[in-house]
Amino acid sequence: MSFKSFEELDCWKACREIQRFIKPIIKKLPPEEKFDLADNMKRAARSSSRNIAEGFGRYSFQENARFSIISRGSLYEVIDDLITCYEEEYITTEEYSNGRKLIDKAIAFVNGYINYLERAKVNKSKISENQEPYNL
Repeated sequence: MSFKSFEELDCWKACREIQRFIKPIIKKLPPEEKFDLADNMKRAARSSSRNIAEGFGRYSFQENARFSIISRGSLYEVIDDLITCYEEEYITTEEYSNGRKLIDKAIAFVNGYINYLERAKVNKSKISENQEPYNL
């Protein structure tokens, strides 16, 4: 499996979908939530895709996995904010349910990508151990 750009990754695409989902929710939050809940939701949603992109640009399986783990954490942060929105009655049950489905899907993609990166790191080190130093 080889990717030329982070934009090809299903996990990045799923995180971008979360951003598009969050945008109208943020717009309908009350003014007193502008600098707390709205700002945090926006930052966490953006962080999820940004960390996928940054990890991809590190050209290291280990660092890419580390940034993907951070991305996953940001997705869980969005879940917490979504729960707050629901409990404060800023969103409907349907919006909450749809958001959870999108986030769960994104988390599954990120987990799959992390697993892929960890396997690739192990496979690369096994290959490297069997090669002469000048072939690395």
